[in-house]
Amino acid sequence: MTMPQRTDMEAVGRAFASAVHEHWMVFLVEGIILVILGLAAILLPPLATLAFTIVIGWIFLVSGVLGLITTFWARNAPGFWWSLVSALIGIAAGLVLLLRPLSGTLSLTLVLIAFFVIEGVASIMYSIEHRNQLSGRWGWMLISGIIDLILAAIIFAGLPGTAAWALGLLVGINMVFGGAALIGMALAARHPA
Repeated sequence: MTMPQRTDMEAVGRAFASAVHEHWMVFLVEGIILVILGLAAILLPPLATLAFTIVIGWIFLVSGVLGLITTFWARNAPGFWWSLVSALIGIAAGLVLLLRPLSGTLSLTLVLIAFFVIEGVASIMYSIEHRNQLSGRWGWMLISGIIDLILAAIIFAGLPGTAAWALGLLVGINMVFGGAALIGMALAARHPA
């Protein structure tokens, strides 16, 4: 029973490798663009933070409007009022982020702090829980959790000033690493395995 699954997974892996090989140049260009945008975000974190807030605002607004349309389109479906409330909240959040991006940036930074705290505590608890099974590696998980908590404390201690740069800097760092990974994958895929 496990043999067909393994064969299917191998076929999927070969198809993926073939697709990456055929389009390696697209991945390379995308990776280079991501690295350039990431470096720009790192060099100009307040601008990147503002841009990120505006993009999130548009996402909320568009999803809220689409949710409102589908809610009224399927108004006889169960949960109509909950869908209506959800769509209106999405529209309101989008409008707040677009009309007052600086106050929206502060809100998004508070969400980021909460994420770092939750992620840090979860990583620490996971590492302690699995220190016997992850011999030698559980310490890295513990350090990761501690760093998450330190980041949360640094960002929180500097509020409201850190709201101007924290999101942009972290998005920039993420883009640089994501772009570097795409570049590495593209260069490795130039020649078929």
